[in-house]
Order: sequence, then structure tokens, then C-alpha cells
Amino acid sequence: MAATPQNPAAATPRRKVSRHRGEGQWAAGHFTPLNGNEQFKKDDDGLNVRTRIETIYSKRGFDSIDPNDLRGRMRWWGLYTQRKPGIDGGKTAILEPEELDDEYFMLRVRIDGGALTTEQLRVIGEISQEFARGTADITDRQNVQYHWIRIEDVPEIWNRLEAVGLSTVTACGDTPRVMIGSPVAGIAEDEIIDATPALEEMKRRVLNNPAYSNLPRKFKTAISGSPLLDVVHEINDVAFVGVRHPEHGPGFDVWVGGGLSTNPKLGVRLGAWVPIDEVPDVYEGVISIFRDYGYRRLRNRARLKFLVADWGAEKFRQVLEDEYLKRKLVDGPAPEQPSRQWRDHIGVHRQKDGRFYIGFAPRVGRVDGSTLTKIADLAEAHGSGRVRTTVEQKMIILDVEEGQVDPLVEGLEALDLTARPSSFRRGTMACTGIEFCKLAIVETKQRGAQLIDELERRIPDFDEPITINLNGCPNACARIQVADIGLKGQLVLNDRGEQVEGYQVHLGGALGLEAGFGRKVRGLKVTSEELPDYIERVLKRFQAEREEGERFAAWAARASEEALS
Repeated sequence: MAATPQNPAAATPRRKVSRHRGEGQWAAGHFTPLNGNEQFKKDDDGLNVRTRIETIYSKRGFDSIDPNDLRGRMRWWGLYTQRKPGIDGGKTAILEPEELDDEYFMLRVRIDGGALTTEQLRVIGEISQEFARGTADITDRQNVQYHWIRIEDVPEIWNRLEAVGLSTVTACGDTPRVMIGSPVAGIAEDEIIDATPALEEMKRRVLNNPAYSNLPRKFKTAISGSPLLDVVHEINDVAFVGVRHPEHGPGFDVWVGGGLSTNPKLGVRLGAWVPIDEVPDVYEGVISIFRDYGYRRLRNRARLKFLVADWGAEKFRQVLEDEYLKRKLVDGPAPEQPSRQWRDHIGVHRQKDGRFYIGFAPRVGRVDGSTLTKIADLAEAHGSGRVRTTVEQKMIILDVEEGQVDPLVEGLEALDLTARPSSFRRGTMACTGIEFCKLAIVETKQRGAQLIDELERRIPDFDEPITINLNGCPNACARIQVADIGLKGQLVLNDRGEQVEGYQVHLGGALGLEAGFGRKVRGLKVTSEELPDYIERVLKRFQAEREEGERFAAWAARASEEALS
């Protein structure tokens, strides 16, 4: 075809015009194309899967479950398939989901604010013993996780949990997950403000609400009025931190955009002070921004932290005020640095009413149903019937009269739940690991428990605060980047050239006191077998080289690579 004034393009080859498809932001009109996760959420709200579980799957068995429910919507009710036994870590990334799936489930019980009654704790323990082969791990988000759950038993488990005011709703999935809160809210002597009323109202507004049941990815929330900053606010999607405004008094500082996984980011302050009665409004505003403006096109960029990184705090606050709150927020102060590094409430502490609370340490969050029922017995015998879980995989019994402190501590010791733990037992956390998790590459829980014993034996005089976090894969469920010693599970070569379980080492991460991510020493990987030797060596060098009052994280930041190897 010849070129003409009416057809100038005929003179040159036609070029394909590329159009940017956007990031899948609903507020920008980007509703297509949909990835697989966005498609199944569009097809049916994840909250609706409960009816199918109760009426179909629990009656017809595992093989009757629709794949989009099995590996998608069932998470909206706290259910993940667990890893089939006997599959080694080298196959994690190469097998198809159906090859990794066992016919049993992990079931997560959400415990908002870590708050439990002894009646609730006893029911959790009884369910563990009857339906979960005794499993009941305490997570670093204050939840309890069961394993070995059969689909046939799920409706009965729900009935028992809900009869005492507990739930598994949106404990997983692209939803508002558990809202973590200070485990000593309302009772601590040094509390700035009790966040409990705000947390309860936040739950009332968003849980089981279809307006917030289709988010781009999971959404993590933290709120605390404690000066200890005891809810790892820096690594949540939204966090409310207790502060005192010089004119308006106690309220909350707002943080957004924190998160770890394979692309870690610390949250940023919006610079806004919010009174407690306005916290639920601001919370709904932030979660609505995520729903409407969050990146849905690529799942690995769908967390709020990526939007906040692109927008910045100033634009985020402006959109929050102009489009969602329809009012300006009050400028406010940043929280003060906590007075001590340990933020886990372990030990014996006086409450504002003159009674005491006692924090104690299971080993890496690993407990069982029988132990939980015994903890409930102790709490009833020596306290008022209130128990708490923490974000460090620990527990607390509240409201203990002075004369009951020693008997309670002794009762806990008899269960191997010490209120006077070593630094190693106090500071070691571990994720689920290859025992049950389909993403894991290495073992973690047993390894962490053994590591505690070894380090207590080898360095019995070590009494500095130290955090040692073990993770079975790169996804950082155990917060490896913000630990003094973070251990990321992977397969490594031993000195005989064999591929074995091991860890990449992160050193000098921290939250609260000079928050930041740990450094990686070039080429530093440690086999599981060598792990106690390595940590003993590094900690002894720290003891020998540290300056007076220097924390491990500060030393690790300045130490030579040779000293850290």
C-alpha cells in the first residue's frame, strides 16, 4: 500500500504500541488483567468458603475440596494445608503444590491483643489434645497454631472455639490478620494509654466484613500504649504507638508500611497524633487505602510497604486525610526510645493495682495442649483467670497477689516454663519450619530448642540481651532481619561437599533501640551441625571486644568480617 496524506503510516512498518497496564490499583481503574489469586477472590469472597466446609467438605472429605478453596479461600478461615511428611528441603521449590500438600491442615486461632481467659486457654488445650495430636504452637503474632487437623473435624473445632468467644476468621489470607496489642494493656504501671477500647472497636468494624475481605495481600496491625514499644510496630502494615502530646495528652503516633519477607522495609511515621476514639477511623482509612490503591497486578509487590515506598509518608497522609477521613490530622511527637532492650515482659512485674503479672518462656513457642490446660489451672489457682500471649512466643499470667508469686513461679518451673530464663531461652524464636510448612527448606523448632540447651551449657555466664531467630525459608516469619543473630534456612555444602541443612547468617538487626536490618557477611553460611560452634564463637568475641554498655547489634555493625565469621 502506497503512502498517502490520508494514510501516512503505510510508508513505514507498523509499530506495536505498548500500554502500561498499571499496578492493578482499583482506585486507578485497573481491574484487569487478573492474576490467579485476584481471579479466585473475584469469583467468590473467601468468607463464603465456611459454608462449603461445613456442608460439603467436612462431610465428603479432603478429596472433595475445590483447588481454589484448598489453596486459596480456606485461608480466610485460618486453614493451610501442611507439608506432607518425608519431603526434604531440596524439593520445596520444585514440587507442585498438590505434591507438597498433606491431607491435614494447620489451623490458626487468632488471639487479638494476646488476650485470653483461662476458660479459653483450656478449650484451646482440649482441642489440641482431641483433634491436633497435641500440637499448639504460640506464634510471634500472639496466635496459637494447630497441626494435623482433619477437614472432618473443623466444624466441631469452630463450634468449641466460638462458644468461648474465639475465632479463626481471617487468621490467614488477603485480609486483616490478627491485631497484635500490648499483652499488659490496662494493667502495666508505666503504660501511657490503654489501647484496648480502640482494638475492640477495630475488630468490630473489620472482622467478617466483606468490605475488607478482599485486600491485595495480608494486612498486619499493631497497637500498644506501652512505652516499651512491645508490639514490633516497625514491621506492621499499620501501627498505633502510644505517645503523650504536649498539648492534647495521651494518644497514638501512626506508622505505616512496615514488613519483612524477602524485601524488608521498616514502617514510616505519618507524623500524626490520634486520640483513642479516632483510632478506628484512621485504621479503616489506612486499610481502605490499601484495598483501593494497593498493587494487585504482581503478587510479590502487593504488600502495603511497596505503595508507601512509592508514595512517601507525606502523600499517604494527604490521601488518608483528603479522600478517606475528610479532615486533617493533628501533628504529633514520635515515641521515645524504650528504656530497656527486652520488651517481652518476662519475669515478675508489679501492676498498677498492686498485684503482679508474671511472664514466662516456653522453648521457641513450642507447647502442647496438655501444657496449656495446666497453665490455665495455674492461672486460676494463683491469679484471676487472665492469661496473655506475646509477640516473642511467650506467655503471661496476670493479677497475681504478692503471696502467690513464688508458688506460681515454682508451678511454672515444674512445667519447664521458666519466669527466669537464660538470655538464650528468652531471646530465641523459631518459625514452624520443615516439620509442617510447605515453604520451608530446613528444620527450625527442634533446632532452636537444642541450640538453647547447647548455648546454656557452653556460655552459662552470658547474661546480655540477645535475640536469635531461626527461619526455615527466606520469608522471615521469625523476623530474621531484625534479630541480633538471624538465621535464614537454606541448603549449604558441608566440608565434605555434601548438601545439608544450614543457614545464611544476618547479624546486628534490631527493633526499638536503633531499629535496622542486620548485615550479611559475604559468603557466611553455617550448617545446622556447626551452628552452636559458630554462635558460641561470635558471642565470645562480642564479650571480649565490646565497649562498656555496647549492645550486640552495635558491636556487630562495627566488627570486622573476620570477627563475625
